[in-house]
Amino acid sequence: AGEVQCLAVAPGPMPAVRAARPRVDVGVSRARVGARGAGVRLAASADEAKNGSVTSAAPPHDAGAATTVETAAETTAETTASSSSRPPREKKFITGRPDEQYSSAAAEERQELFNDIAPVYDQLNDVLSLGLHRVWKRAAVKWTGVQKGDRAIDVCCGSGDLALRLADAVGPTGEVVGLDFAAAQLKVAATKETEHPAGYNLSPISWQQGDALALPHPDASFDGATIGYGLRNVSDIPRALAELRRVLKPGGKAAVVDFNNSTNATVNQVQGFILDTVVVPAADALGVAAEYRYLKPSIERYPTGPELVDIAIGAGFAKATFYELTPGGLMGCLVCEK
Repeated sequence: AGEVQCLAVAPGPMPAVRAARPRVDVGVSRARVGARGAGVRLAASADEAKNGSVTSAAPPHDAGAATTVETAAETTAETTASSSSRPPREKKFITGRPDEQYSSAAAEERQELFNDIAPVYDQLNDVLSLGLHRVWKRAAVKWTGVQKGDRAIDVCCGSGDLALRLADAVGPTGEVVGLDFAAAQLKVAATKETEHPAGYNLSPISWQQGDALALPHPDASFDGATIGYGLRNVSDIPRALAELRRVLKPGGKAAVVDFNNSTNATVNQVQGFILDTVVVPAADALGVAAEYRYLKPSIERYPTGPELVDIAIGAGFAKATFYELTPGGLMGCLVCEK
């Protein structure tokens, strides 16, 4: 059973959806997520890459908190340094071609893209959304219904915004996993955790490099889950949603926030205009215009709200609702319950 709603999300607090659910400790370490875990597949690619993790050795609000970064390639810094002397590789824009969406090359390009934009990702989000992305993410966390002491996962966590909000929601007795396939994004996320303002009682966060299509966690591991601006970029949306359902406990909720591929032609025209005249020029000012040109075609091939509801139900969720978010329904949030 699914439905589509239009919702005005205000900056003020929203009532959380709460449900009492038993906790199950599956042994995800605060200090280290196994670097020898399951291999990471890049979207639909059959090629395997080694898994790694970025973890915090102490909570961000502790004095002298230290952050440890472990990635699949221990020679990342050396590789980066040596590659700087080589001429830049021409961008192929495979990611922007609908017919190439599910190819190995597109998957690898997406990973490279998100590593490239990691240094300016947060800055662009603030500028391009006028700060509203924080409101949308706060709403997504509320929709998961997580409570103090719960365990939560943020898949495609990027620079860690949603994971940090989940950590604040579950508190120091809870636990959060932030998972992404881009090592550079995970390094930014781990740094943000250590620099988080004092006074927040965050849960421990394990930053893990991994695959949204093969989550390296047992069934029924988490009370809540989020994906922020990541479902649109996976090669197999039904499989990604099925994986979310698998790792959720019975009654657990997932909230997926992203651009809305609206069924309203006017909304899509406005969205396209903003992308062409605001987003790409702003990205160009920061030297990443090529990386941001993929947005428009990626939104055009993303399922509409009603289609996402159907896909979620087909993936096994008991309930699914799609909310069009203000202003103008340019963003949307799919909320699913196991």
